Amino acid sequence: MPRTRKLETGVEWIELETTPEDWRDADPALLTTMLVQLHLIRAFEETVLELAAEGLVHGPAHSSIGQEGGAVGSIAGLRSTDGVNGSHRGHHQFLAKAFTHVTGGRSDAASPAPPAVQDVLQRTLAEILGLAQGYCGGRGGSMHLQWLEAGALGTNAIVGGGTPMAAGNAWAQKHAGTTDLTINCFGDGASQIGSVLESMNLAAAWKLPVCFFIENNLYAVSTRADEVTADTRFSVRGQGFGIPSWRVDGMDPLAVHLAMQQASERLRSGDGPAIIEAQVYRFFHQNGPFPGSAFGYRTKDEEAQWRTRDPLDRTAAEMIALGLIDEDGVGALRERAQQAMSEATTALLEDDPEHEGKRRIRPGLWPDPGFVDVGIRGDLTELAGAASPPQGGPVVEKKFVEIVAEVMDRRMSQDERIVVLGEDVHRLAGGTNGATKGLAAKYGPDRVIGTPISESAFFGLGGGMALDGRYRPVVEFMYPDFMWVAADQVFNQVGKARHMFGGTHPVPIVLRTKVAMGSGYGSQHLMDPAGIFATSPGWRIVAPSTAADYIGLMNAALALDDPVLVIEHVDLYGTPQQVPDGALDYVIPPGTAAIRREGSDVTVLSYLSMVSPCAEAIEQTGIDAELIDLRWLDRASLDWETVGASIRKTNAVLIVEQGARGTSYGGWLADELQRRFFDWLDQPVERVTGGEAAPSISKVLERAAIARTDEVVAALERMRSAWGGA
Repeated sequence: MPRTRKLETGVEWIELETTPEDWRDADPALLTTMLVQLHLIRAFEETVLELAAEGLVHGPAHSSIGQEGGAVGSIAGLRSTDGVNGSHRGHHQFLAKAFTHVTGGRSDAASPAPPAVQDVLQRTLAEILGLAQGYCGGRGGSMHLQWLEAGALGTNAIVGGGTPMAAGNAWAQKHAGTTDLTINCFGDGASQIGSVLESMNLAAAWKLPVCFFIENNLYAVSTRADEVTADTRFSVRGQGFGIPSWRVDGMDPLAVHLAMQQASERLRSGDGPAIIEAQVYRFFHQNGPFPGSAFGYRTKDEEAQWRTRDPLDRTAAEMIALGLIDEDGVGALRERAQQAMSEATTALLEDDPEHEGKRRIRPGLWPDPGFVDVGIRGDLTELAGAASPPQGGPVVEKKFVEIVAEVMDRRMSQDERIVVLGEDVHRLAGGTNGATKGLAAKYGPDRVIGTPISESAFFGLGGGMALDGRYRPVVEFMYPDFMWVAADQVFNQVGKARHMFGGTHPVPIVLRTKVAMGSGYGSQHLMDPAGIFATSPGWRIVAPSTAADYIGLMNAALALDDPVLVIEHVDLYGTPQQVPDGALDYVIPPGTAAIRREGSDVTVLSYLSMVSPCAEAIEQTGIDAELIDLRWLDRASLDWETVGASIRKTNAVLIVEQGARGTSYGGWLADELQRRFFDWLDQPVERVTGGEAAPSISKVLERAAIARTDEVVAALERMRSAWGGA
């Protein structure tokens, strides 16, 4: 028989319950503050549900009624510089953080809504109603609430979507030398999300001061937790990552507060992350003013049992027993909280003159429709005064990939905010291709960070660092296909963040990746991502075809306050090219395409490694084509003036790219060109792309699936035939 012994993880897993002594020992000012915040949040949520029932809330109303104890208990003792982000059900977390910020963490039951608190109530309600005075200008609504000044990092409509961002905020707090912490709030449903578990691993490995705060309300919409997971003890998730965990009754705000105090000691001392699972219950359905029993997935008896544990009643009863307040005082506090919400509502609503007995939003409070696209990206003022590329002067010959590493070295030496992270970037003499050569030895593990194979977590972490504002992360995806693994963080989170939260906050992050077509790496390792990113708002895209351009384009990317995708190509890496000798500081800004060859017959538009095959094809055919290297590819950054001037001259366009037809950049660009320049086109826009499928491993099939010089020659000949040329 084999010998067996029971193993222990050695990681603390604690259940915390309050005792009468805890309530007696608690600071009366703290208890009063919690009671006030509980009542303000309850009155706020009741108002939101009332307005939703009137049809005045456009979109969802995910109320936190019943769950306020978790938010108030965990947040009431925080600093303004501590961060909190949350899920789609995040009104209570946002309000608790905002109240704590404006009051300094001390509230008065006799005057629960002084002007600063009243302003928070009104602006938060305005945001949920989609009004201009809301914290995000009406863009965020119920699910995207952000006020960075208060440490409210943003609530999130994607389940688990905010977790990597919270880890990034905690990374910035730690490396900026603070003792601040971040709380990431999510629910039982998010506890099964891969990016959440990946972020736990990163936070533990890097000892980040982030608390994963799980509001376990038993249901993901209508699905009970025990239907979808074998272990509903969600606080046990940390055991596998070496993260200590606390389980606590979330209907008891003091218990939550004490658990957070214990966790905070670990977080602020630099020992790494913590998990708190607060067992709570939402009194209403996932969305709207009806209980879950109305939809058949909960019983009325279950709901009634949980209502006897209401955190407002629990806190009031304990304070009454201690003589800190009486029942009349509690009733008066509730009336004052409701009056505060009545005042906030009156400021935003008026009687509807067209429907007797009904209310409407005051017409003058809506955002200007012209605000719709403002703030998708920045205005480029950060590039003012940047050096231009040198004209003439001495040149040297260097490989493209050497320039990639040298530019990053130069910028890191000049800007301590730049941090590089990705898989193997700190190893193999500069990553898998040498693009980070020498950086790890020179700048150390705090600025050149090798990551686990978890793109969603480490890219999202980079996004959190960028939103913090103290760092400029440069994230490498070893291959662009890996963006699909991290798609939520790349597109839903980072790409949308500036616009979604009001359009004013920078998101300075660079994503580097390389196209590997022709290298035999197959269908999942070599795609051109330009077409996907071009159709995703918020991203700028650069695609250098020369080493000299790479210097200016990467310098621009690292100076911009927007997410920038920098696409490289393995075909270029080993190519020796001439670059200005010693010039590593010039910038090639958005809106600056390069005319590689002037001509009058057809405008050929290309980028990256296909610029050279285009030149070869033009020479082979003898067609007098104008070859434009786009360099900047996104809608906001593309040089429409140069492109337009060429089309007006040639009246014909050929778009050339190497990759697959389905994810084509040229498909998007052709649509833009035909809408912008239709009157100057004498024939449809012609395109060169690869095949429909992604290239496969076989050398023969791979060649058949991608475009090279021959395909460009064929397209030019088709165009010559169409206009009757010889």
